[in-house]
Amino acid sequence: MPKRLYVGNLNYTTTEASLSDLFGTVGEVLSVHVVTDRMTGQSRGFAFVEMAERADADRAIGQLNGQVLDGRAIRVAEAKPRDNQPFRQKYHRRR
Repeated sequence: MPKRLYVGNLNYTTTEASLSDLFGTVGEVLSVHVVTDRMTGQSRGFAFVEMAERADADRAIGQLNGQVLDGRAIRVAEAKPRDNQPFRQKYHRRR
């Protein structure tokens, strides 16, 4: 069963290819997505990596959390499901 991971504290120059190579050392990587700013296209400093197996994801968390990549200690954790409520409805009540 595929498992999605959150990868934080990334250097703004870190690429999807370098993340794929790193996570490929602990298991099969299905996809990598570095989140970018819509206006500038610059990395926002975090990404999501989907591993093929749950065991691979657990191994990635254990072995890669805190590892230095491109000069920064990355944070690897299980990705939480996204809350799909629009921003306005979630944080602003109508009067």
